[in-house]
Amino acid sequence: MVNVLFVCLGNICRSPTAQGVFERTVADAGLSSQIAVDSAGTTDWHVDEAPDPRAIRAARGRGIDLSRQRGRQVQASDFERFDYILAMDRENLRTLQRLCPSRHQHKLRLFLHYAPHLGLTDVPDPYYGGPQGFDDVLNLVEAASAGLLADIRSNHLRSNVDSPEKR
Repeated sequence: MVNVLFVCLGNICRSPTAQGVFERTVADAGLSSQIAVDSAGTTDWHVDEAPDPRAIRAARGRGIDLSRQRGRQVQASDFERFDYILAMDRENLRTLQRLCPSRHQHKLRLFLHYAPHLGLTDVPDPYYGGPQGFDDVLNLVEAASAGLLADIRSNHLRSNVDSPEKR
C-alpha cells in the first residue's frame, strides 16, 4: 500500500480538495486497493470540521464529494505512516520540514512538483477570495494528481504489475 498525505494550513480548502481529486484519480485508475489518501493541516484551527462549503460546492461541480471529510492536524506518526507528504505551498512545506524527523525528510515535497508544466510552486489559498479561487485550485490539483499517479506507478507499483503473481 502506498500512502499519500496532502497538507495545507487549516485542512479545509486545498488539502481536502487534493484528497478528493486524488482519490477519484486513483479510483479511475483501478488502484484504490493499492493507494490510500488522506489530508491534514499544519494548524489545529479546523480539527473535526467539514471542508469549506465553497470547496465542497466547487468539487461537487466536478463530481467529487468532500462532505464526509473532517479536518485534522498533522501528527508525528504521519511521518512514519505516509510515503508521500505533499504540501500545498512553501510555507507549509517549511513547517513540515521543521516537524519531520531527518530520516523522513525525503517524503516531503510540494504537490505542484508533479505538475512542472504549470510553472508554479504553490497552490494558492482560496479562503479569502471568491468561488473562482476554488475552481483554480481544482485545476491545479487535477494537473498535479496526474503527475503524482505517474510517479507512484513508476516508483512503487511497477514491480507489482510486472510480477508473475499479477499476470
